[in-house]
Amino acid sequence: MAGRNVRKPRTRWAATSDWRRVAAGGLVWGGAAAVLGAAGGRTGRRAALRGAGAVAIASAVTRAVARPAVRKVRPLPAAGRVASAVAFAAGAVLEAPRYGLLAAPAAAGLTAARLRGEERHPGDVAAGVAVGLGAAVITARWWPVKPEAPAAAAPPRRPAPALPEGAGLHIVVNPSSGLSRGADADTVTDGLRTLLPKAGITVPEEGQDLRDLIERAARRAKLEDGALGACGGDGTVNTAAEIAARVGVPLAVFPGGTFNHFAMDLGNQTMEDVARAVRDGDAVSADIGRARTRGGTEKVFLNTFSLGVYTDLVRAREELEARIGKWPALVVGLAKVLAQGSPATIAVNGRPRRLWLLFAGNGVYHPAGFAPTYRTQLDDGLLDVRAVDGSAPLARTRLLLAVLTGTLHTSRVLSTAQLRGLRLEVLSGDPRFAYDGEVAEVAERSLVLDKRPRAVTVYRPAEPDRWLA
Repeated sequence: MAGRNVRKPRTRWAATSDWRRVAAGGLVWGGAAAVLGAAGGRTGRRAALRGAGAVAIASAVTRAVARPAVRKVRPLPAAGRVASAVAFAAGAVLEAPRYGLLAAPAAAGLTAARLRGEERHPGDVAAGVAVGLGAAVITARWWPVKPEAPAAAAPPRRPAPALPEGAGLHIVVNPSSGLSRGADADTVTDGLRTLLPKAGITVPEEGQDLRDLIERAARRAKLEDGALGACGGDGTVNTAAEIAARVGVPLAVFPGGTFNHFAMDLGNQTMEDVARAVRDGDAVSADIGRARTRGGTEKVFLNTFSLGVYTDLVRAREELEARIGKWPALVVGLAKVLAQGSPATIAVNGRPRRLWLLFAGNGVYHPAGFAPTYRTQLDDGLLDVRAVDGSAPLARTRLLLAVLTGTLHTSRVLSTAQLRGLRLEVLSGDPRFAYDGEVAEVAERSLVLDKRPRAVTVYRPAEPDRWLA
């Protein structure tokens, strides 16, 4: 009939074209995430992963909910592409404003273009903006936003010395902590010499004992009223902190390993941060966690103590999170370790319990659940204890469901407490104790966990040099 619009049926080619457009949009934001992750360092990678996760949620919502409502009107509504753009920008802004703001103009431009092109259907554009913002916010349910401010800590009992140009600072660089021997190790040591030209720097040769070298460096620092420096991962820093506290010298923690959890909580994001603190004499004090046996031996931990499958879970998550994001990596890693592991029977403060894992943090960790990633205080005197019960009916299934739904912190499978001390005794099974992620041989099956409050003095800049970090 003349004057009336005749709606043409959608063809298979049109549907295929829609999928191609969606895929193309995914490639655009996937490429943006790759660029941001490569250029922005650790913070940029977190922002990229959150942005990509928000895009995935927004895409699923617009295709599963918005598309059916408008499929009879137009083949490809504006909502999907706007939602993806807004989701990526908002997710990145949530994690790191300075990087997220780089994506905001692209999202704003696309939204404005859609508004001009969809004059008869501005509601689709508004819906896309709402979906994108909601997707970014909802990522925080499974992966809470980590504050960029360093963890709080008190000034040291004795001021740390200011060491202009690093005079009196003795640094041990561990080239096996995520640094390859050769070019990478040379680059790190050259950078340290540029920042602190008068510091003594030692790089272990093949066969040399790292602990012995750190001990010697601490003794030299003590004689010179200087400080000990450690450049490596958490295992290296663990050893250095124990020696620094025992010898009585301040510690400079340079983030030079694959994972630098203590350095990140401390606020030492870069080598330049630490060098500035050393030159200015800016430092704080931090607690050290310890595990003592009946025989009197003692092992320390700066970050975490764990038993059971926790260490396997962390390693599985960290291997995958750069590719698929933190929360999906946690789910995949959890399914893997639960399928391969088995609970152990542990007496906790004298009460026998069958546990999949037990985590004890040196200080209260965030977020809730058993995938904590950061602290907001380094000297609270508390152990953050979390245990997953292996005796509850369908414990594995309930655990996975709680993680998937973001309700683990309210699940009966998980028990939490903040304590000043804890007694553990292995009754059956192989619990595999781990200190700061390093698995240790279980010589004795009884331990007492507690804290050495404000035991180590560590350098960190008084005012982090960041803009909208």
